[in-house]
Amino acid sequence: MRKVIQLGITILFIFSTGHIADAQVQLRRGMTLMGSRFEITLVDRDTLTANKHIDMVVTEIERIENLISEWRPHTQISEVNRNAGIKPVQVDREVFELTKKAIFFAEQSGGAFDISIVALDKVWRFDGSMEEMPNAEAVKKSIALVGYRDIVLDSIASTIFLRKKGMKIGFGSIGKGYAADKGRALMESKGVQAGLVNASGDLSAWGKQLNGKPWAVGVFNPFKPGKMVKILYFNRNAVVSSGNYEKYVEFNGIRYSHIINPKTGYPATGLVSVTVIGPSAEFANGLSTSIMVLGLKEGQKFMKKFPDYKAIYITDTGKIIKK
Repeated sequence: MRKVIQLGITILFIFSTGHIADAQVQLRRGMTLMGSRFEITLVDRDTLTANKHIDMVVTEIERIENLISEWRPHTQISEVNRNAGIKPVQVDREVFELTKKAIFFAEQSGGAFDISIVALDKVWRFDGSMEEMPNAEAVKKSIALVGYRDIVLDSIASTIFLRKKGMKIGFGSIGKGYAADKGRALMESKGVQAGLVNASGDLSAWGKQLNGKPWAVGVFNPFKPGKMVKILYFNRNAVVSSGNYEKYVEFNGIRYSHIINPKTGYPATGLVSVTVIGPSAEFANGLSTSIMVLGLKEGQKFMKKFPDYKAIYITDTGKIIKK
């Protein structure tokens, strides 16, 4: 067993003699993409071919980052943010559709999910630079710029317009899941028999391991280091975990996580982690982020809308609910 990803889940590689027909190697490579740790594992014909295919996945993820990153000044999303309150910005159809999906999650979750939450990026910082709680007035001022209803989409012109000057949007909540899914889709189109794209805990898999066994993913218990609450076995599926125990600040003995409630401007409470399992990492990403804000009771109600997805909840009291 080897820990290869963060945010509460780990891939278990179990090797044995024998291999999938026509496949000779199972190759894994790690790298930094989208500001996070990625690992790509492929079951392929030979090492040379596998490395070539991994390079293609890396190129695809870099392409996506150069479209949607709000941190890189040349991207289309950065251009949208610069023109907030000024004018609509025409974007590629791919960016438009991803924004449309984000608004779908916002509508379905009653605003618990909101890509305009990045307007608070100067208020809450989880890079080690915060020395005190943010001023309540600063939170109030920034929260006035948060609201998915002020994101205007024009499908015909393929434009995005942010109504309020100072608004920002960002895809930290679903971008890595989207990249994992796109990496999987690319490899399937190239005929790669099996693999796993792990975007820092947003994981998209297909096929089987070289030994013919399904992929095995363990869900960690943050209250019991090294212990797992469940091991998931699957072939073509996705797993995503959202949690408040790895990226946070602490003041006066109280922990404040990086998952912010868009309605209050303060970190979400009640749940320590949520792991969502289903066909798409992008979709599971949207669900897990929404549930962390909604809390256990409302999160469970929310999940009933999406029967293709299941969740494992861990509350701040250590209670584990698997459904």
